[in-house]
Amino acid sequence: MALPVTGSSGTTADASIEELELDLLLEGIYRRYGYDFRGYAGASLKRRLWKRMAVEGLPTITALLDRVLHDPDVLDRLLKDLSINVTEMFRDPSFFRALRSKAFAQLRTYPFVRAWVAGCSTGEEVISLAIALREEDLLSRTRIYATDMNEAALERARSFEVAADGLEAYEDNYTRAGGTGRLAEHYTVRDGVAAFDAELAEGVVFAQHNLVSDRSFNEFHLIMCRNVMIYFGRDLQRHVHQLFLDSLVPLGILGLGRKEAISDREIVDHYDVLDPTDKLFRRRH
Repeated sequence: MALPVTGSSGTTADASIEELELDLLLEGIYRRYGYDFRGYAGASLKRRLWKRMAVEGLPTITALLDRVLHDPDVLDRLLKDLSINVTEMFRDPSFFRALRSKAFAQLRTYPFVRAWVAGCSTGEEVISLAIALREEDLLSRTRIYATDMNEAALERARSFEVAADGLEAYEDNYTRAGGTGRLAEHYTVRDGVAAFDAELAEGVVFAQHNLVSDRSFNEFHLIMCRNVMIYFGRDLQRHVHQLFLDSLVPLGILGLGRKEAISDREIVDHYDVLDPTDKLFRRRH
């Protein structure tokens, strides 16, 4: 007989029953709406589900499943909980320095560059990449595809704006990221919002895309997917890495987050490491 455990909600529940409830919830969301969270890391996923259950006043995951299946508004609120939207401009500045010094020279050899920012959240990473490309005289021949599964986050990203109260920190990040001027040269501030130059957004295409269930949609010279897969389980990480491998041209460049790695040997063998610290990889022929 299984011993009862105490969940974060404070109620005592059999762990095996909770796992069954979790499987049914994720399967139900997938079959009803097409969103696939079945490969997400368990502990992180449960914390977000417990939070949503508490807010909705629901005692069990089964009760949450019932609400989600019959009320799309509850699903929308849950999707916001499950989407990771922690971001900032020039996050991990050394990554952008490495991008400028170890990737942009190769991008210059192409007449036209296609870049994919996967899991773009509210757009700060996209703006950062566009500024770096502009300063390196690459923006005019680059098309950036910015995707996320969260439509609300995409809507914010499309504005190409950030809150002005974060600009001081972003200016510091920009300088440490190898910026060649001042960040203020790229935006204007009005009513507490920094609106970035329209030229930066001209070559950007925003689209909803789910890394878990959607396929490759183009061939890319650069793919950036940073601090997204740390929330995925091992099988799902492998699936997404295969998606990126299928989407990169020979010698195409992949940028991951500092805490992320390519752990599958079959995938690793397709890459050379450009920067082991800032996780820049180049696909072999």
